[in-house]
Amino acid sequence: MADPSPDLLVTTRLALHAVAEHVLAAALHSWNGRIGLRATPGGFGTPVVDVDGVARRVRVRGTELVVDADGRSDRAPLTTLAAAAALVGIEPGAPTGLYEIVTPCEPDVPLAVDPEAAAGLASWFALVDEALARFAEEVAPADPPLAQLWPEHLDLALTHDEVNYGGSAGDADHPEPYLYVGPWSVPDGPFWNEPWGRSVPATDVPAVPGALAVLRMGHAVTRAAER
Repeated sequence: MADPSPDLLVTTRLALHAVAEHVLAAALHSWNGRIGLRATPGGFGTPVVDVDGVARRVRVRGTELVVDADGRSDRAPLTTLAAAAALVGIEPGAPTGLYEIVTPCEPDVPLAVDPEAAAGLASWFALVDEALARFAEEVAPADPPLAQLWPEHLDLALTHDEVNYGGSAGDADHPEPYLYVGPWSVPDGPFWNEPWGRSVPATDVPAVPGALAVLRMGHAVTRAAER
């Protein structure tokens, strides 16, 4: 992934996290009652949803918001939550009653989205998405679990046999992106380096094979602990 300064990465992550919660998840929930987003080219967005006979999707691509509808794409720079929501045709604000909202909804506060940092996060999600897809086919070929990007965490993840596998854009305890394995019940052993499981900095897994190796190891360790 790209290597922006840590400060730019954090401010960009926080801005995009707010967009994920207060625009993308809000739009998707208004369409079909769901909030699970996807990795999309250049960033992340909603899945394609049929809304009154029109195929719609909203996505972040770099520093822009793109609204796809019926074969047409409208796009605009990410400036504020209010402007982004207006392009979609909704009011900004995360769906309530579903999860604890993490980012403040400040409609008119400028969104600090750095192009290099946004590109780095997009590359990270693309890497994680490919690694998770390959991992899902390996562990459950008959019914591979779907990787979704959860707006409350800004992480792309899937669950298999009560273990969460994914890649986060970062959080309060991890300023930079990281890969993780999070069993619902963490077994004993040296593999685990977090109270909730295992984290590996994105800088340690710069390509899909390395990320896939971590996911496989996490799967093997948890399976061994069950025996």
